[in-house]
Amino acid sequence: MPQARVLSESEVRKVLKAISFRRHAVRDRTIFLLGLYSGMRAKELCSLRVCDVLTKESDVRDEIHLSSDQTKGRKGRTVILGKKARDLINNYLCDRYKTKDLQPVLLTDTTRPLFTTQKNPRRGFSPNTLAGHFCQLMREANIEGASSHSMRRSFITSLADKGVSVRVLQELAGHANLQTTARYIAVNDAVMRRAVDLV
Repeated sequence: MPQARVLSESEVRKVLKAISFRRHAVRDRTIFLLGLYSGMRAKELCSLRVCDVLTKESDVRDEIHLSSDQTKGRKGRTVILGKKARDLINNYLCDRYKTKDLQPVLLTDTTRPLFTTQKNPRRGFSPNTLAGHFCQLMREANIEGASSHSMRRSFITSLADKGVSVRVLQELAGHANLQTTARYIAVNDAVMRRAVDLV
C-alpha cells in the first residue's frame, strides 16, 4: 500500500481553499492545520476532549498528554503544541463557543469532544469517520494520493527539511522505532541540493 502523499505548500493552500467552502469550515480548518502543526494521528485528533487542551486557568496547553486509549499501540504520549497550534485551538474554541476568551468554556462540560460531528454535537468523530472525512476533502481539493495521514507525514517531512534530527522527530511523532520515523520522511530534489551545498 503506498504511503500517504506529503503535501506541498501549494497543496496545503488548495486544501484550505476547499475547506473554506464547507459548512463547518472553522472546525475542518482547525483539524487539518492541527494535524500539520502537531503531527497527531487521526485517532488522536478525534479522541481529543476540551479538557485535554485547556488548563484550569483557561489557557491552551503547550503540551497535550494523550492516554494509551487515545493513541496507537496502547502507549500514552505527550504532544507538544507550538504557538501556531495553540492560537489555532484558541480561535476555534472562541468561535465554537461564541466568546472572546476561553473562561466561559470552563463552565461547560469540558469532557465533550474537541471536534464534534454535524449529526451529533455531543459526539466526536470516530477514527474511520475522520479518515473518510479527510479523504473526501482531499478529493474536493483535487489532490490524489492524500489522506488524513498526509498531515502527519507532512509535519515530519517539513521538520526534517528544516534540519530537525530524526531522533527528535521520533519523539515528536511518538514512534517506538527510529526506522518507522525515517520511512515517513519524503526526500525531494530541493532538499538534496541544499544538502550538497553544505559540503
